[in-house]
Amino acid sequence: MPAPALLPTAARGLASPVTDAYARLTEVFPGLRVLELAEDERAPRGAGWVGADELAAGGAALDAFLAWDNAQVLRDYGQQARPDVVASFGLHRYAWPACLLITVPWFLHRRVPRLPVGDVTFQRALGRMTVRVSEFACLPGDPAAALPGARVVPDEEALRGEVRAAVAEHLGPVLDGFGPRMRRGKRALWGMATDEIVEGLWYVGHLLGEEPRAMAELALLLPGSGAAKPYVGTAGFRELAGPDGTPLPTRDRASCCLFYTLRPEDTCVTCPRTCDADRVARLSASA
Repeated sequence: MPAPALLPTAARGLASPVTDAYARLTEVFPGLRVLELAEDERAPRGAGWVGADELAAGGAALDAFLAWDNAQVLRDYGQQARPDVVASFGLHRYAWPACLLITVPWFLHRRVPRLPVGDVTFQRALGRMTVRVSEFACLPGDPAAALPGARVVPDEEALRGEVRAAVAEHLGPVLDGFGPRMRRGKRALWGMATDEIVEGLWYVGHLLGEEPRAMAELALLLPGSGAAKPYVGTAGFRELAGPDGTPLPTRDRASCCLFYTLRPEDTCVTCPRTCDADRVARLSASA
């Protein structure tokens, strides 16, 4: 693995229409750094790096990836999780940052990169991903529209369609790789994809100080109509009232992460199993 592949994009003299968006993502969420590769530059492999195409293949690389999740469960919870639970955890830990590669440039700059699985690698211990951006969609009037690889679409709804298509192009093969280990059908897997899109950008929108806009954008992105297939359900946002009447934003997940199988009493605040009274208590405490 060449050392330059670990340097920040700006330090390596690379720039693309999404460079600024990835830099801003790292500013607010230092746990993830995105490194852009030149067209002829090899992606890092080995030393903890795994290609999205390797995860999609569902072989030895996926076995090694899930071994980390299995060891983490044993270490942190002192029990063996079911294989499908381990696979669900592993998918979440890849898909959550992978969706941000597409949704953050869209949210910040209205640019949507296309990232097939061959163009993304992940090093989760370091919190780093590499991408090779050769094609992106943008709106008319964007200065980037004149750049190589630009595809101009007419309006915001068309650009939302590009976001849905770009995430599906990337995650679809990955879901195929994980699917046999997860004991879930296609609809349930795409429900998980819906949740990763929403919860990732919702969280980053909060860090950016733009949580209400992120929620509004996601509601339009995932309206629950046929146009949003293969995704399942809507963004799922709603408001609860706190003890003093303060509005508390929450959402209903389209899927379950299965954490309850390890800690039945400790469900996620957006889990379908968590009642509104518990949500209000936990959201009020965190606020």
